[in-house]
Amino acid sequence: MTYEGEDRRRAEASPLRARRRLVTPEVLRQVKGIELRTRTLVNSLFTGDYRSVFRGQGIEFAEVRAYQEGDDFRAIDWNVSARMGHPFVKTYHEEREITLLLLVDQSGSCQFGRPHTKAGLAVEVAAVLALAAARHNDRVGALMFADKVEFVVRPAKGRPHALRVIRDLVAFTPRGLGTNLAEALRYAAKLLRHRAIVVVLSDFRADGWEEPLAQLAARHEIVAITVDDPRELELPDVGWVDFEDAETGQRVLLDTSHTPARGRVRAAAVRQLQERTRRLVQAGVDRAALRTDVPYAGPLRRAFHERARRLKR
Repeated sequence: MTYEGEDRRRAEASPLRARRRLVTPEVLRQVKGIELRTRTLVNSLFTGDYRSVFRGQGIEFAEVRAYQEGDDFRAIDWNVSARMGHPFVKTYHEEREITLLLLVDQSGSCQFGRPHTKAGLAVEVAAVLALAAARHNDRVGALMFADKVEFVVRPAKGRPHALRVIRDLVAFTPRGLGTNLAEALRYAAKLLRHRAIVVVLSDFRADGWEEPLAQLAARHEIVAITVDDPRELELPDVGWVDFEDAETGQRVLLDTSHTPARGRVRAAAVRQLQERTRRLVQAGVDRAALRTDVPYAGPLRRAFHERARRLKR
């Protein structure tokens, strides 16, 4: 599940104004493969529960009307009531249209994984969500980032637009290696003018994203989908290995047959995962955990089922 495509972006200042070059036949083949491979999951994952999982959380003002017995007193419009001489209440209706924005991490650390890279897994899961949104006539957009936001597809409706989102995800090749999740979250906050569902697909191996995530979560519904590879936690016993950091290029020689060394690596990795979980919980966002060595359909179903059950309370 490693997606490669010709870099079709120019060096414009804004990712929104980036122009697409000719999409190669290989990219189109991969898009078709994703569409066919995920069709059953799209049909089954959200059937009957889509609105429970991604229901419109925003409310829009409808009208002011005279107070009636049983109305919530907290809805009273005191200004209008004072002018009219008797109580009036504000009424609202739920926004039926959902906007789904996919933040997809394509940094250097996500180019790792087996049998699928974390970046490839993030793209395929994003494709499932894009197709599900199109099926329910909701708006969907995407933001791809590495050490900065590199490409943005504004949210829009329709199956052709969803396929365009998938095509751009597949064809995308990041220029940077680092992970600037904080910038991606801030960019999303500026891009979205109304309440939306924001799905962040990342390994969250970055610094300084806690505050931007909490600020975004204050205005929008956030689902954080973490993507990990088991070898980041458990090093295989294969002797001396020359490791290179995918983002910084820093190298270290490690004897993986040395049990205490593997133990220290595992302990550090466990602490990092625990700290990530703590930060996500503190931000108050929904979470789903995926691994490159485990089919994503099951964990995704369970996570969204739990979210739907929580929202029905």
